[in-house]
Amino acid sequence: MNNFIKYLKHSLVSKLIISVGLTVILSISAWTYFNINNINAQIMNNVISSTDRLTNSIKLGTHYAMMLNSRDEITQIINNIATQPEIENIRIYNKEGQIKFTNQKEEVDKVVDIKEVACDICHKQDPPLARIDIQKRTRFFESEKGHRLLGIVQPICNEPGCSTECHFHPEHQKILGSLDVVVSLEQTDLKILKIKKGIINLALYTILITSVIIFFFTLQFVKKPIGKLIEETRMIAEGKYNEDLDIGKDYEIGLLGAAIKKMGTQIGLDQAELKKQKNEYQSLFETVPCMITVQDKDYRLLRWNKMFNDRFDPEPGSHCYSAYKGLEEKCFDCPVEKTFVDGKSHYGEAEGIGKNGGKNHWMFITSPVTDAEGNVVAAMEMSIDITSKRRLERELQRSEENYHAIFNNISNPVFVVDIQTFEILDCNIKALEVYGYSRKALLKKLFPDFFSKEEKSKLIKKMKSGQEINKVKHLIQNFGSIYVDMWVSPSRYSDKKVLLVTINDITKRLETEQHLIHASKMATLGEMSTGIAHELNQPLSVIKSSSSFCLKKMRKNEKIEKEIFNKLISKIDSNVDRAEKIIHHMRQFARKSEIKLARIRINDVLQRTFEMFNQQLKIHGIDVIWDKNEALPEILGDPDRLEQVFINIVINAKDAIEEKWEKEGIDRGDDDRITIVTRLIDDRVIIEIHDTGIGIQKDAEDKLFEPFFTTKEVGKGTGLGLSISYGIIKECEGLIRIERGMQGGGGLRCIFSCD
Repeated sequence: MNNFIKYLKHSLVSKLIISVGLTVILSISAWTYFNINNINAQIMNNVISSTDRLTNSIKLGTHYAMMLNSRDEITQIINNIATQPEIENIRIYNKEGQIKFTNQKEEVDKVVDIKEVACDICHKQDPPLARIDIQKRTRFFESEKGHRLLGIVQPICNEPGCSTECHFHPEHQKILGSLDVVVSLEQTDLKILKIKKGIINLALYTILITSVIIFFFTLQFVKKPIGKLIEETRMIAEGKYNEDLDIGKDYEIGLLGAAIKKMGTQIGLDQAELKKQKNEYQSLFETVPCMITVQDKDYRLLRWNKMFNDRFDPEPGSHCYSAYKGLEEKCFDCPVEKTFVDGKSHYGEAEGIGKNGGKNHWMFITSPVTDAEGNVVAAMEMSIDITSKRRLERELQRSEENYHAIFNNISNPVFVVDIQTFEILDCNIKALEVYGYSRKALLKKLFPDFFSKEEKSKLIKKMKSGQEINKVKHLIQNFGSIYVDMWVSPSRYSDKKVLLVTINDITKRLETEQHLIHASKMATLGEMSTGIAHELNQPLSVIKSSSSFCLKKMRKNEKIEKEIFNKLISKIDSNVDRAEKIIHHMRQFARKSEIKLARIRINDVLQRTFEMFNQQLKIHGIDVIWDKNEALPEILGDPDRLEQVFINIVINAKDAIEEKWEKEGIDRGDDDRITIVTRLIDDRVIIEIHDTGIGIQKDAEDKLFEPFFTTKEVGKGTGLGLSISYGIIKECEGLIRIERGMQGGGGLRCIFSCD
């Protein structure tokens, strides 16, 4: 008995049968329990629903008889329905709890207690409920015969016909009584019991059959194959690697048997390989591409390989220090001695005289050789010749010295920047001069510290992509600043990936450009002076006439009507604002400013340009035709400088039309015009300004944007307008070019990206 219990505790088969059997029993038992409860609930719900429908049918069947107050007919209907075998009682109560109609004659006119179950359902609240959920109207109880009964109460409501036609019940009375139907559940309970027995029997048979199948399946497909696997494993332990047992072709067990057999075969192959490797050891020792010696505690050479023999040609029994370096005694800092002392490996570098008389360099590492008890009985020393490496290092050092000489004499600042951290790793002397820092201070900085906070993230992104970066503001020592162009290229520095950043200080060049741009603005203002004078003359004339009228009235002591006075003052005020706006626009246009890129709407810039030009063009009889796309996205640009560009282009267009009049000797025509078109094509904002003027000669197209080139007569142009405009458009990351074949003959097209 004890052996059987022990077998059950430790046997894989018994554990598998018990665990799977218990799982099956619990699963089928749970299924049986929930299935019985579910079927029981469904049957009872069906009985309740059918009884409730029967109650509604009785209520509807007696409705007409109640309207006629025909008691005999109501009684007959109830008695007829009560003849069905499942129905126990049908009662109709009035609101005082008196039974008015029933299939039991002895119960007629009997008054029941209001707290009885049938009445208490409605009378729990005062006034009684008119609408009650079916679950609350349902009750279960036992009959005198011992079987269960189901009772459903249905309130009888006061309908409009009861108060208006028969006038028997007052309108305010909501509930007239209730209908109580009691049915027997004897047959239903027998049916449920029969179903329960069937489900339980099915579950027991299923558990029994499944358990038998599991038992025999486990014995056949688990216990027997495992026994064979154990036998095969024992054979492998005994060294019988090629014995073959038939385990079968079951998928998992068969694969396991094949794996064990393969393991045995592999162990046999490994044993053969081990013997082969043992034989190859001597060959490897001799042919390995490094020098190997084995030394005893007296530093005598016990063994050495071919490479050591070829390099130093030692004699049998010689000492290592004599063979390596030609010394009479051991080295002062001997790594072999350290290995014998602490039993650890030691490594380093050494130099000595070779067989050819030249100086050799080598790297070495020592390793202890121990006996079975772990005692160090010898030391193995392995060396690699690094003579060629040392020669290359000296050449590299000379090359680096030359590199530093060239690096420090470059006329532009150059930085070596870590590609990951942007730490400044190195810089030349010119960088120290331009930025004003000492080398020690500069090598502690991060390169993005030169950028302003607003531009830092954008410029770092451009540096990572290796782009050329133009006109960048750099912060230098003592809170100063310079403007530079940057060339960034990836490179390597001390085995690191770096960015080589070359700087060109363009501060003075930009100052010169600023002076040229300002000079161009002043020249433009000079050309616009006539139109501006006319533009200012209009609001001044209105102010003069309005103020003169008021003074004249005041001198004559004549009263000015309030409405007229308000109108005159409003005119003066609006025209003062208009003149002030023109003067402010002129001042803003004439002032010097650095380029500041921002998100702008190009249509607004064009409109502001023509606020200063409109009158001048009218005086010259030139119409302006607008074709604007009002849904253009914003672009990146400097609104003040773009305004200067468009003024230069419009002035050139006006001059071209006037030059046509002079050369062709014609009068001003109605078809002379300047056309401005704005549109969006492939995420690019396009501005076209073209005219009906004399046009640009083909041989002048290539020189049109060069400084000081002009097609106008001497004294009529500086040759700076389009050159400066080209630079401004480029700074705004745009493009300007000549276009032919436009409406009106030709003109200029400006293109800006919407990114």
